[in-house]
Amino acid sequence: MTTTMSIRELMRNGNMVGEYDYIDIEDRKRKAYKGVFVSRKYADEVKAFLQRKIAEEKRKKIDSLMHFAGSMEGESGEMTAQEIRASKRKEYEDA
Repeated sequence: MTTTMSIRELMRNGNMVGEYDYIDIEDRKRKAYKGVFVSRKYADEVKAFLQRKIAEEKRKKIDSLMHFAGSMEGESGEMTAQEIRASKRKEYEDA
């Protein structure tokens, strides 16, 4: 079973948490969704899902950064950022 409660109702009726599989929490005054409480029965499954989701997001972020990290391919050597910009500018001007 599921239900929607306001934060105020949840504070007054804390014992209702055990009666539902999950409870959507909303701010009734602003009609804004605040979060969800999950039953102890499903807590491990939800945690595992969230861990997979977070790991996937981190992997995607790292993959997108690695695309740029490999773009220099060792061309910089011991050059400063200004020297690298100047050499790249020269390459594009010559081409």
